[in-house]
Amino acid sequence: MKLVSSIAALRAELSANTNVGFVPTMGFLHEGHLTLARRSVSENDVTVMSIFVNPLQFAPSEDLSSYPRDIERDTALAETAGVDFLFVPSVAEMSPMETVEVGRIGQICEGEYRPGHFTGVATVCARLFEIVGPCRAYFGMKDAQQLAVVRKMVRETRLPPPLEVIGCPTVREADGLAMSSRNVYLDPQQRQLASAIPKALFAAAELTGPDAEARRAFVVAELDAAKGVTLQYVDIVDPETFESLQYVKGRAIVVLAAFVGNTRLIDNVEVGTDVGTGQPA
Repeated sequence: MKLVSSIAALRAELSANTNVGFVPTMGFLHEGHLTLARRSVSENDVTVMSIFVNPLQFAPSEDLSSYPRDIERDTALAETAGVDFLFVPSVAEMSPMETVEVGRIGQICEGEYRPGHFTGVATVCARLFEIVGPCRAYFGMKDAQQLAVVRKMVRETRLPPPLEVIGCPTVREADGLAMSSRNVYLDPQQRQLASAIPKALFAAAELTGPDAEARRAFVVAELDAAKGVTLQYVDIVDPETFESLQYVKGRAIVVLAAFVGNTRLIDNVEVGTDVGTGQPA
């Protein structure tokens, strides 16, 4: 595996390759990231993984300065997953980035609580896609709204070459907690409390009937009873538009954000008449 920090060097390395898979990350890799990388390796001639802590995704009050970083550890893990090129650019190298607006989908659910976040996501992804020129890009479904935003951006901008955005199932710990770089913030007691989040979601997915409000109320009650978990929002949404639903007809996603201590966690499960219940989205 080669570690590359400049755009020119990466483009030179990729100039002879037409079948490139791409895994964009913000680093502090975990098994979820590595699962994406291994899938890319299995489906493409060359796999590029990027590590770039994108400042555009963080509001002034968020954890940009303290976001976990360990490039030596990440380099070793990426190599074990079979990544060919690890692209680690600086903010200066990535500049300038042309702002990509994503419309209403960036203003609801996560976007309501993190204004500008999805504009930052779309902007940096568009820049990275332009640099790497992948045929396929891989994203985890834990960040389901991010996946929907990126797919919308790719459809509307028609980035060359034709790019397939692939969503891969959420990778979870043994107790169901979705793997996240931010899990490292949890102390042992908080880590145990956090398992209430997937338990509530999986139980909500087992409920029958089309009434979305009943599922919302169920998750609220479950997490209120759990103690130590502060729910920020829960909703049942369309998986493409993230508009709130009154009734579950076909496919839908139960999405939430919650705090355990000072750590904000997001998660989701997919529900619907044609979806296996209790399975992560």
